[in-house]
Formats: sequence, structure tokens, C-alpha cells
Amino acid sequence: MRRDEEFSEFFTSRFDWVRRTAYALCGDWSEAEELAQNAFVRAYAKWPSVRRETAEAYVRTIVTRLFINSRRARERPVAELPDVGVGGGFDDPDARLHAALQQVPPKQRAALVLRFVHDLSIEQTAAELGCSEGNVKSQTARGLATLREAYGEPVNAESAS
Repeated sequence: MRRDEEFSEFFTSRFDWVRRTAYALCGDWSEAEELAQNAFVRAYAKWPSVRRETAEAYVRTIVTRLFINSRRARERPVAELPDVGVGGGFDDPDARLHAALQQVPPKQRAALVLRFVHDLSIEQTAAELGCSEGNVKSQTARGLATLREAYGEPVNAESAS
């Protein structure tokens, strides 16, 4: 019973944080809720072997990988992006950032969210994404270039590296 109590406490204290992370990745509150719930379901299944001091990182890794895997199956290249309404309009800097972030490809977006929202190091981000540090650096650089482009800022060779 202690296992369930510990997990329930962890779930209650961290669910909103995980849901916000998922929203930063996917841009849809319904999908973010689903990603967060699925991440906690997977974490619960492994809870006896999860070290409590790394439980947040473990769930963050799960939600990030669930997001990337969902994009492999669902995203299809198109000639033009569809118009998507943005709550709050572009007067809201968060809405503008979020709209620009949705134009960044999923793996690059995941690298940006982990590096700059969660303030993880290159090494930590590589571990969470299951890739090399060089891959994190290139995904981050490309993601930042795409993000700058989405903001309408010029991208030059110096700012993209």
C-alpha cells in the first residue's frame, strides 16, 4: 500500500508540471493531458524500481519520448501549414512563442524544451532523448534557427550555431 501512497503523492504534486511540459511539446491541451496521463501510467508500472530522487527526470523522459513517437506516426509533410488559431492572440508573448514553437519539427522542439524550458545540460538532454550529444547540439541549433525564422527574425550563420 505504501507504493500506491508514494505514487499518488508524486502524481498529485507533479501532474500539472508534466502536463505543461507536454503542452510545450505538442501545443494542444487535450493531447498534453493524454501524454501526461500515459507517462504516469508507464511510470506507475515501473514505480518499485524508480529512484525517488530521479522520478521527475524519469517521467519527463517518458513524456518526451511519447511525444516524439506520436509524431513519427502522425505527422505528414505538407506543402503549406494549415492555419491554426492561437488563444490569446499575438499580443500575448507566450502565445507568439508557442505558435512559433509549433513550427519547429518534433525532435528539434523536444531538444529546445528540454534545454531551455527545463534547463537541462547537453549531456542530460542527450540521455533523455536517447541520442548523442552532437545530435542534441545540431537539433538545438536547427530548432533555434527555425524558431527565429518563425518569429520573422533574420537567421545568419553566427546566430544559428
